[in-house]
Amino acid sequence: MKTLQDFNFNAKKAIIRVDFNVPLDEHFNVTDANRIEAAKPTIDKILADGGSVILMSHLGRPKGKQDQFSLRHIVSKTSEVLGVPVLFAEDCQGEIAQKAAQSLQPGQVLLLENLRFYAEEEAGDVNFAKGLASLGDIYVNDAFGTAHRAHASTTIIAQFFPTDKCFGLLLAKEIDSLNRVLNNSVKPVTAVLGGSKVSSKITVIENILDKVDHMIIGGGMTFTFVKALGGHIGNSICEDDKQELALEILRLAKEKNVQIHIPVDVVAADAFANDANTQIVDVREIPEGWQGLDAGPKSLENFKKVIMDSKTILWNGPLGVFEMETFAKGTITLGNFIAASTANGAFSLVGGGDSVAAVKQFGLEDKMSYVSTGGGAMLEMLEGRVLPGIAAILD
Repeated sequence: MKTLQDFNFNAKKAIIRVDFNVPLDEHFNVTDANRIEAAKPTIDKILADGGSVILMSHLGRPKGKQDQFSLRHIVSKTSEVLGVPVLFAEDCQGEIAQKAAQSLQPGQVLLLENLRFYAEEEAGDVNFAKGLASLGDIYVNDAFGTAHRAHASTTIIAQFFPTDKCFGLLLAKEIDSLNRVLNNSVKPVTAVLGGSKVSSKITVIENILDKVDHMIIGGGMTFTFVKALGGHIGNSICEDDKQELALEILRLAKEKNVQIHIPVDVVAADAFANDANTQIVDVREIPEGWQGLDAGPKSLENFKKVIMDSKTILWNGPLGVFEMETFAKGTITLGNFIAASTANGAFSLVGGGDSVAAVKQFGLEDKMSYVSTGGGAMLEMLEGRVLPGIAAILD
């Protein structure tokens, strides 16, 4: 696996695929610079070597060239994060991009305009990729969040750099962290899978059953399992057509000696609202008109023992509707258990949009071993797929 450390960038132009798809407010100010900060170590190493950097990214889902999605809105924030002035090319193709790249001096950083202003980017167009490739000497992919897409800048471009291509520090760390969970884990290994639907996690569950000792199932998925086992779930969310699948998962887990832990009690509410009336009930006896919206205290006590005994922990998905304060306790408590286990020497990997949002919201990010930057990409790796953006560098 070629990484940044295998190259000296002195007098070289590195063209880097970054994921600077950051949120902007109505005045086009960056409201969360995490993704820019995550790419900084890669950029710093290249500049320290005496190289120059050409950054390419997408922003949003533009239909053609739309000013609201222009990357020039993030130039000042990127300059601030990197601590160097960032130059901007008003295009990522053609004469404008060529001139900007040619005049780039060692130590300088150039940001190209939004790749998705061209339909060719998402179509994986070879000529478009060739145009991008002509701007740099070494191709670096540091965008885990888009590594599962076979786009021109994430995959196709790599063929124009037969030997001069590598993973950036961020992408290498993502791969390494997932490998630590999936292939080189210290036992016991626990996977915590939350979220609302079994259907969105089924391939993940099937793929990791061979790799874990414990699986905690939480969130809305709980009720498909409980109903399949004959419980009464009131008005709780449920995928009725996935009950057979839930029973099959339980059967497979037993066969593979994996212990499945499902909540035994829940915080039930009479409405899907923060100010709803609530009661703690047995997960198999939720009254009609009530719905389970968070894990209950007995469940959390059960989960605590599993988490504290674990040496490797994967967390993907919340235990309840954490966006509402009334139903956030389960997710916060679980996060604190994982943080404590990590402090005791366990390796913890958090990934998937909602879990990442939760650890950030509740100030737990620095207490985890690694927080993944890619939701869809991480899910696909957990499903056992080879991501096109990673395969292109290894090729």
